[in-house]
Amino acid sequence: MPGGRFKLIKFGKINLVKIKLLSLFCALSALSCAPSEPAVFTLAFGSCNQADQPNDLWDDVLATQPDVFLWGGDIVYADTDVVDSLKASYDLQMKVPGYQTLLAQVPVIGTWDDHDYGLNDGGAEFSIKKESQQVFLDFMQVSQDDPRRSQPGVYALHDYPVGDKLVRIVVLDTRFFRSALREDPSGKKRYLPAAGGTVLGESQWTWLENSLTKSPADVHIVMSSIQFLSGEHGFESWANFPDEQQRLYDLIARTNPKGLVLLSGDRHISEFSTNKIPDFNQPIIDFTSSGLTHSYSSFQGEPNQHRLGDVLAEKSFGLLRIDLNERTMTMEMVQDSGAIARRLVYKYPNPMINSGYELRYGL
Repeated sequence: MPGGRFKLIKFGKINLVKIKLLSLFCALSALSCAPSEPAVFTLAFGSCNQADQPNDLWDDVLATQPDVFLWGGDIVYADTDVVDSLKASYDLQMKVPGYQTLLAQVPVIGTWDDHDYGLNDGGAEFSIKKESQQVFLDFMQVSQDDPRRSQPGVYALHDYPVGDKLVRIVVLDTRFFRSALREDPSGKKRYLPAAGGTVLGESQWTWLENSLTKSPADVHIVMSSIQFLSGEHGFESWANFPDEQQRLYDLIARTNPKGLVLLSGDRHISEFSTNKIPDFNQPIIDFTSSGLTHSYSSFQGEPNQHRLGDVLAEKSFGLLRIDLNERTMTMEMVQDSGAIARRLVYKYPNPMINSGYELRYGL
């Protein structure tokens, strides 16, 4: 960002990274134009949920009074190519009292990951992916005339007006089209990066570009069931397909979506990851939240060059509170009884005055 000044400020447990300080004139201009009506949007999300295990977090999700709950995948652990067995797993989840209460009070949207798709680490090769798609859409209570009933894949776009502003949630499908993974013959990692291949498939890529190009939204939330930034661990992630990862970087830089944050699950841990790319005046933030009923309790650490703060290897869900007037996203990892384990506050740029951004990590 030409002409900007950069500094790192440390204050107690909070790290403040402030990029390109605003001039006094711009600050006063922003204040004078600030609308008085509140414009707050709250989103809760989570993944890795086994219907036959206790989930102590549904009441805590409800306590946050979310405008929407977003499934990040692994809603159930079916792992089957038998359609009736797949349905039975979803039926069991639908009978969970806490989830029934959530459905009665909060809109629920989302995507699948491998275990609810039906095949561990599965992709385009899954034999009943078309049948599985319809079972998933039945569980999500998607109407029969919804485009997802006839398109390949469960990707979807959800727009939420908030006052005179708009939140756009872009839900990706990282299963239906995904190419085969490259196994590590040494056994040191599960998978290695491979040239070529696809995560999203061409039809979904076209849809995604259309969803971001000249979007009217003030905030863009992109749900990817697998992690986008963290990939050194060797498990599933976008890093296994570096060409696809770069393609998404390039698309983000080209379309310049305002107020962007990526969400992910899958890993049975929660963490914040951030990166910066050329020609995009915002950070790339990947907020991973999992799991709801079980976590990576034996976690001993793993590399992630993009990690901000500490990993949470305990059960939790993710929460975003977005103040669209203040252009501030408060992202939290929330545990039982509403305990907040980690927090990241992101003040995203104001394109009207070409402002910079702020990231604050800590409680």
